[in-house]
Amino acid sequence: MSSRPAVPADIPAIRHVLQDTALFPSELLEELIHPFFHDDSHGEHWFVHDSDREGVIGFGFVRPEPLADGTWNLVAIGVRNHMQGRGVGAAMMRYVEEHLADQRVLIVETSSVPEYARTRRFYSNLGFAHEATIRDYWAAGDDKVIFWKAFGV
Repeated sequence: MSSRPAVPADIPAIRHVLQDTALFPSELLEELIHPFFHDDSHGEHWFVHDSDREGVIGFGFVRPEPLADGTWNLVAIGVRNHMQGRGVGAAMMRYVEEHLADQRVLIVETSSVPEYARTRRFYSNLGFAHEATIRDYWAAGDDKVIFWKAFGV
């Protein structure tokens, strides 16, 4: 198993991961991924994680924060439900950190609701610090939880 940059042929598999995980509506995928394939000026990086037996089982998307020097945001990372808890997400995060090794900071934003407790533990276990919480960000009672990790330079 390994992570690599996404290619256009991966779009159907990424859509399957989205449908499996409900990270965001799969109808938005084409619009979101289009700049990565057609305009590298944005600096975005989409990547997938391949399984030897099943093909693409995960994907991720990082982009630089506008107006910040060396700060990146992990916009999305997802692994097919049946493969979660097997180290795939951690392997994908190692790939992200290697890709961004010459940058300064990676931030991750997630939700405070109980359904995301496992996600918050995942980032903590990978050495991310809980940097901030913005109350009622996603919806009433659903705070934005921001994690932070310095690396690289």
